[in-house]
Formats: sequence, structure tokens, C-alpha cells
Amino acid sequence: MSKEFEIVREFEVDATPEEVWEAVTNASGAYLWPMDPPEPRVGGRAAFGSTVTAYDPPHRLTVRSEDVGFPTQSANQLDHTIEPRDGGKRAWVRYVHSGVFTDDWDNQYDGAAKHTDFYLHTLREYLTHFAPRPVTFAQLQGPEASQAADAFGALASALGLGGDDVQGVRVSVRGPAPFDAVLDYRNPYFIGLRTDGALIRFFGRNHWGAPVGISIHDFAPDADAGANELAWQDWLNGVFSQS
Repeated sequence: MSKEFEIVREFEVDATPEEVWEAVTNASGAYLWPMDPPEPRVGGRAAFGSTVTAYDPPHRLTVRSEDVGFPTQSANQLDHTIEPRDGGKRAWVRYVHSGVFTDDWDNQYDGAAKHTDFYLHTLREYLTHFAPRPVTFAQLQGPEASQAADAFGALASALGLGGDDVQGVRVSVRGPAPFDAVLDYRNPYFIGLRTDGALIRFFGRNHWGAPVGISIHDFAPDADAGANELAWQDWLNGVFSQS
């Protein structure tokens, strides 16, 4: 049965309103995935066939779609309100994701709400540590075996993360090649790693009946999306052929 939903989040970040605006309009690949920027006017086109319904840079952006192309959702709206703090040196952001889920409402809402927290955290990491550096984006998902109930725990173990490795600590990671990183996000559903040049995100989508996923937001000048995808896909396939 169709039912409306609304996910509301507010946060402050050490970035100017103009920097936040640039991120949410033109740098989505730095924290989410690459999307065409919205046309700069009310009534303009935006990503995934949506329409701009509010456009007031750098303070308000709203886009809405009545046909998102998913069988589990119809209407979808994303609203960003941005206000200056500390004389414009920092920004306060109110983010509202709303619309209509048409099936499996509880599972869809739970997944959307938890993903929202992770994506907005990644936005803050980008703004704090990497903006305005350009990004090279890659993403991939695990094989069918990664849908198992214990799949995300197996992934964490393969990375070399222990149960006492909590958010904020530095860790030695066993990825396609060993590297050091800050464990910038960790809960039972997501893992975020921040290196000097990249944000690497791990998604425990097995909790919602899908394979686990990885996205790489690489800010190095010589970043190669294809090489990143190939290396991490081989690693991920290896984790679940052995688990």
C-alpha cells in the first residue's frame, strides 16, 4: 500500500554556504554519485527526470519527481536549506527527503533513513577534508553470496577491522593493497574509510536484501576510476568466494 515518508536531518559543517551549495549542485560525485547538475531556475530539469521547484543560491534547492522509475517508490523530493553561521564561515543545513513508497514501506524507509545518515556524513567529510578538489568516482557491488546475513561482518573482517576499532581511530586496512586510513564511520550497516586522497565507502545492503556495495571517491590528480573499480571488485569477489 502506498504511503508517504519524510526523512529530516539537520547539521552544521565547517564550510561556507557557497561551498555547501557547490557540493550539492555540482559535486555530487564527491559524496554520493555523479549526477547532472540542476538547471539554475525554477522549472528546470534535474537528475533522474526531476524538476527544480525551488532555486535560491546558496540558500535553498528543492527538486521533485512524480515518477522515479522504481517499482517501490513513486513521488520523490529532495530539499536543501542552507544558512550561514559564524558570519558565513560555517553553514547550517536542513535536508529533507520525502515522497511516497509504494511497497515494503518499513524496509524501504529503514534503508533510506540509514543511507541518508551515511551520505550526509560523507558530504561533511568531503567539505571538511577535500573540497573543492575534483573527484573521480567508482562504484561496484558484491556477488550474490554477499547478500547473506553475515556478509557485512565478513567484509569488515577481510578489511582487517576488529570489534574494538571504533569510529575515529586510525587503522591498517587489508584492501587490494595494504593502506592506512581513518575509520571515519562505522556501524553495523556502513563503514567509511578516509585516506589522504580518497573516501572509500562500504555499504551493508545485505541488511535490505541486496548485495554489499563499495564506492570510491578518489581526489588524487591521477585517479583512475577503472583501475579502482577493477581492484576493489577483484578484492570483493575474493572475500565472498572464500567466506
